[in-house]
Amino acid sequence: MPDQHEQTPLDRPQGDPFDLSAGDPFGPHNLPYGVFSLPTPDADPAPGAPGPSPGSGPSPAPGSGSSSGAVDGRRVGVRLGDHVLDAGAVAAALGSPYVSLLARPTLNPLLAAGRTAWSDVRRALTAWVTVPAYRETVRPLLHPLSEVTLHLPFDVADYVDFYASEHHARNVGQIFRPDAEDSLTPNWKHLPIGYHGRSGTVVVSGTDIVRPQGQRKAPTDPAPVFGPSVKLDIEAEVGFVVGAPSERGTPVGLGEFREHVFGLCLLNDWSARDVQAWEYVPLGPFLGKSFATSVSAWITPLDALEGARVSPPERTHPLLPYLDDSPEASGEPGGHEPDGYDLRISVAINGQVVSEPPFATMYWTAAQQLAHMTANGASLRTGDLYGSGTVSGPRPDQRGSLLELTWNGRDPLPLDDGPRTFLADKDEVTLTAWAPGPDGTRVGLGEVRGRVVGGDA
Repeated sequence: MPDQHEQTPLDRPQGDPFDLSAGDPFGPHNLPYGVFSLPTPDADPAPGAPGPSPGSGPSPAPGSGSSSGAVDGRRVGVRLGDHVLDAGAVAAALGSPYVSLLARPTLNPLLAAGRTAWSDVRRALTAWVTVPAYRETVRPLLHPLSEVTLHLPFDVADYVDFYASEHHARNVGQIFRPDAEDSLTPNWKHLPIGYHGRSGTVVVSGTDIVRPQGQRKAPTDPAPVFGPSVKLDIEAEVGFVVGAPSERGTPVGLGEFREHVFGLCLLNDWSARDVQAWEYVPLGPFLGKSFATSVSAWITPLDALEGARVSPPERTHPLLPYLDDSPEASGEPGGHEPDGYDLRISVAINGQVVSEPPFATMYWTAAQQLAHMTANGASLRTGDLYGSGTVSGPRPDQRGSLLELTWNGRDPLPLDDGPRTFLADKDEVTLTAWAPGPDGTRVGLGEVRGRVVGGDA
């Protein structure tokens, strides 16, 4: 479905790529990174680029453009309005020292270069698309999104998923433990709960999602059965992409978050609730979660989101020092800088918006999650991805999963094409989002889209 805050290439006339409206959410204030290829079968890599690296992602799936095109010829791109700039080709044409980072088939070399390089490259890219003297060089290297194929933008190393929304956690607790004195588990306010997922099934937006199979057993069933999940669900999340690695045995502190995390993207962590319910005791999620995680084709750098930084909700329990982000905990004048982000998410099923979860309500921040997942000495690798956990707000229309929206199937969700408790085959789910930007602008986040297909597809 078209993002309500961005028009698709078919909606807007494609004239001069530099002729953007003042409010375009993908203007020069944004410049998210992706990886694309041109639809010609003999597309050559950008100048200086090696061929695709092993494990550089699944076969290409359509992003905003065509699904045709060769797997070879992948190149780093930067989005400007309804066009994508061949960043490596521009760097080569202008004799930039950043060509070794940008003329690549994946974002990983840029991710690994570290924060100073990230900021320097962003400044260069901003100049290339805003300074008139560069336009004749840049213009022929801007390709309409309708003419390219978008790919998984980085090689995913490890994948971790968290459970950071208090509203989501309380809803789940009330659904499954209605008689409990407290709907939160005893540890929830003391640490960001998470689990290690499966990086090999992270897929780019536009990839079809095959309905998973597995064991399931309803409370009244005499024995488990094996077959397609009948409670296929979504989880509207935000993913954080690690750039600079860390050494094993050295925890990453709260204040080091921006030195290691390159940017963020929308993420849909598909879930088979019936499979999950039967398997998760005592070790947690497994086959109910590992079959697919969809991410946007565009990674928004943290530097583009300075105007969206907000303080997290008030802490109701004292935190251990490595997680304490209270103003007085840092020992620096002014305390910790705010680590929350004001991201406005929309969830649509078959083009109909069903929820608008607010990311600003997340109890645990991405900085705390990074600190916790390295607290035991676990190292970071370039390309690590971690999900925020389902984003849900305090209102019923802000719930980020069908589990909550339908109260585990009790209250069917009315849609124009018929009510839903969980996802049906051919349902298409689209996540979109925007954040406040500089001078009243909006920063658009690339959509995440996936269509459910039957197991025999």
